Amino acid sequence: MTRSAKNIFTVFEHQSIYLDDKFGEVAFDGILLKAMQDFYGKKGVPYFSLLNKGIKFCEYVGVIQIGSITIEVLPKADNDQSDENKWREALIGMLRSVGIFNIKAPTSTSLRIKPNSILDLYIELFIQEVECLIHSGLIKKYRKTNSNCNSLKGNILFGQHIQQNLIHRERFYTRHTVYDQQHILHQILYKTLLLLQRINTNTALQSRIGSLLLNFPEQLDIKPFETTFQKICYGRKTETYRKAIEIARLLLLNYHPNVSQGRNHVLALMFDMNKLWERFVFVSLRQHLKGHEGNLAITAQTSKYFWKPKVGSRSSIRPDIVISDSENEQCVVLDTKWKNLNGYNPSPDDLRQLYVYHEFYNAKRVALVYPGTFETIRGVYYTKFDKIGNKECSVMGVKVLSNTNEWRKQIGSDVVDWINYKNEIEVSNTTVLT
Repeated sequence: MTRSAKNIFTVFEHQSIYLDDKFGEVAFDGILLKAMQDFYGKKGVPYFSLLNKGIKFCEYVGVIQIGSITIEVLPKADNDQSDENKWREALIGMLRSVGIFNIKAPTSTSLRIKPNSILDLYIELFIQEVECLIHSGLIKKYRKTNSNCNSLKGNILFGQHIQQNLIHRERFYTRHTVYDQQHILHQILYKTLLLLQRINTNTALQSRIGSLLLNFPEQLDIKPFETTFQKICYGRKTETYRKAIEIARLLLLNYHPNVSQGRNHVLALMFDMNKLWERFVFVSLRQHLKGHEGNLAITAQTSKYFWKPKVGSRSSIRPDIVISDSENEQCVVLDTKWKNLNGYNPSPDDLRQLYVYHEFYNAKRVALVYPGTFETIRGVYYTKFDKIGNKECSVMGVKVLSNTNEWRKQIGSDVVDWINYKNEIEVSNTTVLT
């Protein structure tokens, strides 16, 4: 199976595609539409919604592979859809920054191929991790097994021993301990390699997958579930397996085989762009504040109780980011929003939400953080007496940069400048310094 650009549909979040829409030399035909509808099912999936003879993608980005066709969904924070590489690099940079692609293999700093999609990147990073494990030597573990042996070791299982060795008295059916490479970590990796051999359509990676399968010891077939990965405990010897197992988890648990027809299997690796943007801003600020002079401390998702019914559980509020200044006993609150304002004001719901944060956290100021090229818009809330108050709520626009390191530095610099900004607000002919 060959791989070329015609096998990839590149779309943007919130974009709609319809039957017979052209993507290069390939059209979004009825077979693909039927596969997407089957994948959606009765319960639905959060990645897209169904339209009449089409689908509309939501705020999730990543890749959906259907058979040999890959639909790549890229983020978009402005109206420019011409530069696909810009948004693909931005997405990959964000995923790397939040730790999803934090690969420790020696070759991870420079990929051997130029990935055509996020899925290619996942596959190569997994291959690199497994190649590194094989190069350093696969670990062995002790395990219990039952088998018919020519020598007595372990405990004799008399029922099976009598049943199988009534004639062959030189054998012993026992339960004993074996020290080998047959364990759950290798079973997961082997299962993933078999999956990649089936779904990979990039010829540059196919030979490396085949080579790994030749060098990897054959394992028992398993059916992995979420609990399978939750039960894994990493130690000194197995810590090097963690990243490969994390990628394997994403691939295995998001693979949906078409058991009825045996074709058009679906693999969905999608990320909520709102959560990804929130985490990206947080890790960028955390890194920037490490070298910043002062007593600023940053926390994410700091919750406080908000309402309690007479019967039932309490409700809480949880802002995205809180930056505290222990010296001045002040804090600022940031709430990230991945959306394009298009020159309009934030929604009233978002502004009301920030007002509550202002009150409950006794914040110096609060801000909504959007991707965009506009300058920071500083505003204040009205008081209940219909007068301009001194509670400040800003709207910050962070420009998307192709260089992820520069982008993260820009976020940190913009936020610190906003924190240190001194603003004079006139309230009833009285100047108040905030």
